[in-house]
Amino acid sequence: MALLQKESVFISSLVILWYSANIGVLLLNKFLLSNYGFRFPIFLTMCHMTACATLSYISIVFLKLVPLQKIKSRSQFLRIATLGVVFCASVVGGNISLRYLPVSFNQAVGATTPFFTAVFAYLMTFKREAWITYGALIPVVAGVVVASGGEPGFHLFGFIMCLGATAARAFKSVLQSILLSSEGEKLNSMNLLLYMSPVAVIVLLPATLIMEPDVLDVTVALGQKHRFMFLLLFINSAAAYLANLTNFLVTKHTSALTLQVLGNAKGAVAVVISILLFRNPVTFVGIAGYSLTVMGVVAYGETKRRYK
Repeated sequence: MALLQKESVFISSLVILWYSANIGVLLLNKFLLSNYGFRFPIFLTMCHMTACATLSYISIVFLKLVPLQKIKSRSQFLRIATLGVVFCASVVGGNISLRYLPVSFNQAVGATTPFFTAVFAYLMTFKREAWITYGALIPVVAGVVVASGGEPGFHLFGFIMCLGATAARAFKSVLQSILLSSEGEKLNSMNLLLYMSPVAVIVLLPATLIMEPDVLDVTVALGQKHRFMFLLLFINSAAAYLANLTNFLVTKHTSALTLQVLGNAKGAVAVVISILLFRNPVTFVGIAGYSLTVMGVVAYGETKRRYK
């Protein structure tokens, strides 16, 4: 009994830390990309992944928080590389969408992650759910359609990037679950982040040089203009490492389903904070659509629990 209680406290603390890191990164990204003149989402993501690679290496090699695990096979390496590329797509797409969409609508679209996760889980693992479980995903998608129609700050390109990022995030969730639990090839969370992050940096570096060639000049100029520019970038990157690490840990200690439900609850919190901080306009239709999506996610979680 005492052991179960300790585990419950540990998971609760982990979820709170995950919430705090994710919401902090989301709001800092929005602030930097929309309110600070730092319009380089690809470079920002590269900063995040560089911090993840560096801090993971320090934690494993120098601090020895967990043992160093080696990659055991080519298939395992390919899965890790694919995870790194897909992760880049999800984060870059999400960061680009924040330039055009308010955080509230960004999170409403992100709430459809369970729909894409169910599709990818079936395609990759051939795991089929009960039809009533798939039926519960209808309001998840319908809610975003309603919210889109009532969103005063709707932007088509931003919406497409956000939807693509959501699909990539779902694919990443399924793939990382396989890597964290596959017998014989599973990695712990910190080692997975250690191997995935450099792949992401290698992908993002040429993309940054080609698509954001003036990033260094503008960043230095902004740093001279705003005293806390580099400090914000450092805090944002460190928070991204914490967000990614706790994401892996929550996946490992709970389940993909729990992660999705908790993630949408996190999204609701982020929406409220975003509206209070950035004062972006919201409509009754938009709120109704987002509420419909959240209720659909809750129904999906409940039906999956009952019919598993």
